[in-house]
Amino acid sequence: MVNYSKKNMPKAGLLGVGFDNKDEHARVTKGDNFYLCGGSEETHERMVETTIKFNEKLDAKGKQLEDLSKNEFRDMLSESSQ
Repeated sequence: MVNYSKKNMPKAGLLGVGFDNKDEHARVTKGDNFYLCGGSEETHERMVETTIKFNEKLDAKGKQLEDLSKNEFRDMLSESSQ
């Protein structure tokens, strides 16, 4: 169990998990507000690209992940995954 103080308590984050890994290679990528693990090379790369685009859009709006409404989140994620 991780003990967080209120000062460094994570507010929101994206978790990506890929289940199509056939080569048993452990793929893990983490950033300011995301943690991605697993998947084939192709799947993991797509998750990475999507989260990078998502974070760029988030920065452009000057918002934090926890500031987004559900609709804003869905729209930004949809735009980022194209």
